[in-house]
Amino acid sequence: MIFQTDLAELKKGERVDHFLMIRRSELKQTKTNKQYVSLELGDKSISAPANLWDNFSSILPELTTGVVVHIEGVFEEYQNSPQIKIENIRLPKPSENISTEFFLPKSKRNFEEMKSEFYSTISEIANPHLKKLLNILFDGGKFEKFSKAPAGKQWHHAYIHGLLEHTLEIIKICKLMSTFHKEINKDLLAAGAMLHDYGKIEELIFDSVFDYSDKGKLLGHIVIASLKVNEAVNEIPDFPEDLKLQLLHLMLSHQGKLENASPVVPRTLEAIALYHADELSAQTNAYKSAIINDVNTQSDWTKYISLISTQLFKKEINNQ
Repeated sequence: MIFQTDLAELKKGERVDHFLMIRRSELKQTKTNKQYVSLELGDKSISAPANLWDNFSSILPELTTGVVVHIEGVFEEYQNSPQIKIENIRLPKPSENISTEFFLPKSKRNFEEMKSEFYSTISEIANPHLKKLLNILFDGGKFEKFSKAPAGKQWHHAYIHGLLEHTLEIIKICKLMSTFHKEINKDLLAAGAMLHDYGKIEELIFDSVFDYSDKGKLLGHIVIASLKVNEAVNEIPDFPEDLKLQLLHLMLSHQGKLENASPVVPRTLEAIALYHADELSAQTNAYKSAIINDVNTQSDWTKYISLISTQLFKKEINNQ
C-alpha cells in the first residue's frame, strides 16, 4: 500500500517524494543540441510534465510509458500549469511492492452498486432474444473486463469502471426518453445502450496506462462491437433478423454523424435517442472533469481546451 499526498493537492514549492507513473517519455534536444528527457508523470489525480537534464543515461532504457518511478523534487508551476522539478529519480525496489493499479484513476461511484444496477437492467428486459444475447455477452469474465474498462483514453469517463458508469447513465437517460415517447421499443433501446460501447473492451488497453490497442487503432470500437454482437446473435436459435438489424443499426449509428466515425446516421427512433443520450452523458462528464481537473487557479476560466475550441467557466453560483 502506498501512502502519499495526491499530486492535485500539492501547492507550488512543496516537496515531491512520490511514486509516479510515466505517462509519456521522449528523448529531446535543446537548441544547443543538449539531450534531455521530457516526461509526463502522474498519479491517480493528475499528471504533470517534468524534464531530466543530466545523468540519465543509465536509467533511460527503463523510462518507458507505464513504468512507475520514485521521484524526489519540487512541485512548481509554469504559465499557471503544474510541473515537477526532478532532483532524483529511481526505479522502485522489489520490497516496495508497487502495483500499477494504484496510479489509475477510478470511478467515484460504488462498484458493487453499479454492478447490481447493470444486472438489474438485464433482468428487466422482456424480449427473450435480447435477454439471452445480453447474458451471453456479459457472462462472467466478459463483464469483469467490461466493468473495469474506461470509456475513453482521456476525454470522458477516462477512469477504471468509467465504461460501466457511462453505460448506466445512458440507460437512465434512455429510460426517461421512453416514458416521453411510448413508440420507442424500450428493450431494444436498453440493449443498444448496454452494447453500444462494448467494443471498447478491446479497443482500449488499461492495465497500466490508457491507450489504444492495435486492434482498436485498426478497427475501432464500433466495428469491434458490431462483429462481436453479430457473432453472438448467430449462436442464438431463431433470433429475428429484423431485431438483429435494428440492434446493429443502434451500434453503428450511435456517434450520430459520418464525420464522427459512425458508418451510418441514426434512422430509427431508438437510434436517435441513443445518440443523444450518449452525447449528453459523455459531454457532461467531459466538461465536468475539465473544470474539476483544471490547474489554472488564478482564473474563473479553465485553460483553453483544444478539443472543444474554447475555455470553460468554472465559477460556482452561490445559491444562498
